[in-house]
Amino acid sequence: MNSWLSRLRHTRPGLSRTPANAVFLAVLSAAGLFVAGQANAAQPSGTVRSTHGAWSIICDTPAGATAEQCVMMQNVVAEDRPEMGLSVVVLRTADNKAEILRVLAPLGVLLPNGLGLNVDGKDIGRAYFVRCFQDGCYAEVILEKPLLDTLKTGTSATFIVFQTPEEGIGIPVDLKGFADGFAALP
Repeated sequence: MNSWLSRLRHTRPGLSRTPANAVFLAVLSAAGLFVAGQANAAQPSGTVRSTHGAWSIICDTPAGATAEQCVMMQNVVAEDRPEMGLSVVVLRTADNKAEILRVLAPLGVLLPNGLGLNVDGKDIGRAYFVRCFQDGCYAEVILEKPLLDTLKTGTSATFIVFQTPEEGIGIPVDLKGFADGFAALP
């Protein structure tokens, strides 16, 4: 199977003790918009800057930062498995040298099988989970040109998580607006 995993970067997302804000804070934390101490003490202050199809640009200025930081994200849930949701986040590194695709999957997924990706019916490959925290497990890849172009021109993606080696759960992600949102990502 092809690997769309080119390089991994470990993250230290913050944790939320407020269930209603857990996914939102987890995604912002994963994007570097909150640090661990802030996530527990503060309500999320990120704002939706724009919407592009199924994707939203969310921005915030973390404490101590001199500039606003933004991510492009979409939260999705498996149609037949409401407990199986993903947060898909695209962000630029602080040095503007790379773009990263981060996916937060719920606890309980089978880690060795990784996270599969299918775009418009074509198998793209798998990325492996980097870490798990109280809010879920993270897979992360650098968005290199071939994958980025596939996501920009595609219409639908399916991320696949596994609960057993034989049971893959496909979670659809709408790619409508991906190219426009990516172009608008500061």
